Amino acid sequence: MQTLLMTILESGDTLDHYRLDATVAHSGMSTLYRATDLRDGRQVAIKVPHPEMEANPILVERFKREQEIGQELDHPGVVKTYADEKRSRLYMVIEWVDGRLLRSILNEEAPLPIERAVDFTLQICDALDTMHKHGVVHRDLKPENVMVDDRGRIKLIDFGIAMKEDARRLTIVDLNSTLGTPDYISPEQVKGQRGDQRSDIYSLAIMFYEMLTGQVPFSGPNPLAVMNERLLHDPGHVRKLRPEIPAEIDEILSRALQREPRNRYQTASEMAWDLEHQEQVSVEDAARPKLRVPFSLDKRKAMLYAALVLVPVLIFGLMMMLAGH
Repeated sequence: MQTLLMTILESGDTLDHYRLDATVAHSGMSTLYRATDLRDGRQVAIKVPHPEMEANPILVERFKREQEIGQELDHPGVVKTYADEKRSRLYMVIEWVDGRLLRSILNEEAPLPIERAVDFTLQICDALDTMHKHGVVHRDLKPENVMVDDRGRIKLIDFGIAMKEDARRLTIVDLNSTLGTPDYISPEQVKGQRGDQRSDIYSLAIMFYEMLTGQVPFSGPNPLAVMNERLLHDPGHVRKLRPEIPAEIDEILSRALQREPRNRYQTASEMAWDLEHQEQVSVEDAARPKLRVPFSLDKRKAMLYAALVLVPVLIFGLMMMLAGH
């Protein structure tokens, strides 16, 4: 009962030396507040886990891991997490970022000017390069997790399911640990794999595609159909939707959106180099490996193949439902 009472926080309440000024967002696992540090007047964000999260040791460990990642990374494109003295309860103090979510910008302005989309993508590549060199994989890149300030500078936020490559794997009881977002998740994550830095590159490419065209490359009547599409089909060319896009950018997207991680850019810096040197990008590459069902297969084998590919998608969907998504 005491834990529950401690969790009921409202605007105007004080948590240690922080005054909670407003509730910013709720999620299935925590509440985010805008707050003021009463020691120096600095604005910060306070992330407080829900009671059921505090009762789950695995979720608490993930929360602490998110905090450690935010404290370790030092890059202008990554939101900072502040260390502090002993606290009265579990919560996280995060850099407050004035600006808009990339999602809001896309909802109001997409498709973006090509130069602006390239600039945002290059900034994200730079932030990812630093993260990946520190062994951190975000695993949930999407426009909702990218802030843009009034000077057009980006900042990656929400490392709730981020992974440190040298950290032990959290048990499968923690169903959210492998989840991303259906529109942006990589094929390997759909299959239940942990993902690595190439998974972030795939998700970034989906966002780049959306910035350029105003739509994501895969669609369907439900999340399961969307995830199944990326396992069976290749994305359409952006130039078919927007002919003024240079062929070199189309090629860059093709490389970043390969279904097999080994066929993608292996680092964010490789993708950034091509974006900065588009005149050196060959658009006459040999055809890359495809995962389409060969035409030589009879109907029964083709149906079996499709069913086998769909299995991980169904498992993923079940995990999402059990995790409360």
